[in-house]
Amino acid sequence: MKVILIRFYKHFIRIIKSSFFYCVNPNDKKVKVIILEGAGKGFSAGHNLKEVKGLKKKEKYQKLFNLCSKLMLQIIEGRKPVIAKVHGAAYAAGCQLVASCDLAYSTKDALFATPGVNIGLFCSTPMVAVSRKINRKPMMKMLLTGEPIKATYAKEVNLINDCFPKSKLNSEVLKIAKKIASKSNLTIKIGKQAFYKQLEMPLRKAYAYTSKMMTLNMMAMDAKEGISAFLEKRKPKWKNK
Repeated sequence: MKVILIRFYKHFIRIIKSSFFYCVNPNDKKVKVIILEGAGKGFSAGHNLKEVKGLKKKEKYQKLFNLCSKLMLQIIEGRKPVIAKVHGAAYAAGCQLVASCDLAYSTKDALFATPGVNIGLFCSTPMVAVSRKINRKPMMKMLLTGEPIKATYAKEVNLINDCFPKSKLNSEVLKIAKKIASKSNLTIKIGKQAFYKQLEMPLRKAYAYTSKMMTLNMMAMDAKEGISAFLEKRKPKWKNK
């Protein structure tokens, strides 16, 4: 089993240009989990405003924001679970990245914000991801004031799963990643896809869709192996088929 740790530098435009997320082959069965971590003083401060301002043309702005949105969608639609490992600041598109990941853990002193309103540029694309994790009132307060929230509050409003002291963050994230990595790749892929798709559906349609997905899952070798292993009181041997 393999857990991939990807480090990136704080400015989001560089994250996109480096295509860091695309370096992982979605068909590589050895890669079980992806962990995203900022390499600088913080997780991500969002776009570098000097670089963004330098684009000048409308078409270039549109291309940048489209690429950013594409990256977020790749995380959601990808086969591998993605964990955000956050320290320092996660602002604007950085906060969007945290919200887009399947799981998110931070240090206790981490800060999260959608501060675009402070510079006259509303965090419209970041709010797409963040508003799907937290409720409207705390979301609107973040958007309208631009003020950062602390890690403990981010956990309370469901932006992150948990927060830990700096000394424990790495071990706690790896513990979760290894637990996920011990499961069947195929089962995780089916489950992740079904989870996000059913969220967009009305109740009846969601049940119809997930019934089909469970049937599909049940026909897989790993489901048969997992059930047999449980009944025989042994560890399953996944084939990812």
